[in-house]
Amino acid sequence: MQENIYNGFSVLKNYAEELSNKTYLTDPAIARDEELKKLMMILLTPEKSALLVGKAGVGKTSIVEGLSYRILNNMIPTALQGYKVYKINSSSLIGKINYNGKEELIITLLVEELLHMTKTILFIDEIHTLIGSNATVSMDLANILKPAIDRGAVKLIGATTDIEYNTYLIKDRAFLRRFERIDVLEPSQETVVEILFKSLPKIEASTGIKFRYNEYTTKMLLESIVSATSEYKRVYGLGAMYPDIAFSVLTAAFSQALYQNRQFVTTLDVYNAIKSSKRIYPDSIIRELAAFKEKFKNLVDQEGIILPDVDISEISNEEDI
Repeated sequence: MQENIYNGFSVLKNYAEELSNKTYLTDPAIARDEELKKLMMILLTPEKSALLVGKAGVGKTSIVEGLSYRILNNMIPTALQGYKVYKINSSSLIGKINYNGKEELIITLLVEELLHMTKTILFIDEIHTLIGSNATVSMDLANILKPAIDRGAVKLIGATTDIEYNTYLIKDRAFLRRFERIDVLEPSQETVVEILFKSLPKIEASTGIKFRYNEYTTKMLLESIVSATSEYKRVYGLGAMYPDIAFSVLTAAFSQALYQNRQFVTTLDVYNAIKSSKRIYPDSIIRELAAFKEKFKNLVDQEGIILPDVDISEISNEEDI
C-alpha cells in the first residue's frame, strides 16, 4: 500500500481493514447473489458508486465481505480482478490528526492517499454520519471525495439504514448523484436457516466445537432458532433483524456448550440459548420452549437429556439489556 506522499501517514493502514486480505472459511454473503450482482454492475459503471440501504442486522457488511470473497476466489468479472477492498468506519473520518505539529483533516488525507492508488474499493460503513454529524465535513464531502472517485481507479461503497438515508443522505443531492442505491431486505425464514447452516463451519472453527447432529436434525434445530426470533417475537426497539438476531441465539448455543466443557452443541444448549435470549419477549420464549420440547421429545429421550422447566417470572426477572 502506498502511503500518503505529503506526510508519510497512511489513513488506510491506521484506520481501515483490508477485507480482501482476510481468510474466509465460508461465503459471507450466503443467499445474496442478486444484491452482489447489482453491486458489481454498479462498480463496473464509470463515475458511479454503490449505496447499500437496509435495516440494522440484515447483512450489508456481509455483502461487501462476499464481494471480497469472490475477488479472492476469482468469481468476479475480469474488470474487477485485482481490486483490493478496504473497510473504514465513518467515525474514523470525522476529525483531525496532528502530524509534525500540523492539524490535518483525516478525510482529506484519505483522498490524497487514494489519488495515488489503483484498483481500490473503499467501503464506508454508516456513511450517513459524515452528512449528519459534522456540518463542516457534510458541506464539502462530495467535493472532497470527487477527485478520487472520478479518476475511476477508486470505487466507493457506502452503507446506511433506511431511517438515516431519509434523515440525512437524501438532503445532499450532490452526494447522492454519484451513488446507485441497493436495497438490502431482511431475508425470509427459509433463507435464514440456509445462512445459519452454511455458516456453521466458520462458527465451529472459531469455537473448536461442533454441532452434534446430522444435517436433518441440525436444520430442525436451526428452524427452531429462526422461529423463536421471528418478527413479532423480538423485543421492540432493539433493532434486531434476520439474520443477525438468529445468529445471536446460535452463537449463544455454542457458548452454552463451551461453558459446560462439552465438545458438541446439543439440544440442551439450543434450548438454553433461546431461554436466555434478551432479544425475545418472555411470553414468546415460554411458547417457543414448549414447542421445542414437543418437537424434540424423542431425541432428548434417546439422549437422556432433561430440558428444564421454565416459567415467565423466571425469564422476566432477568436483568434487562
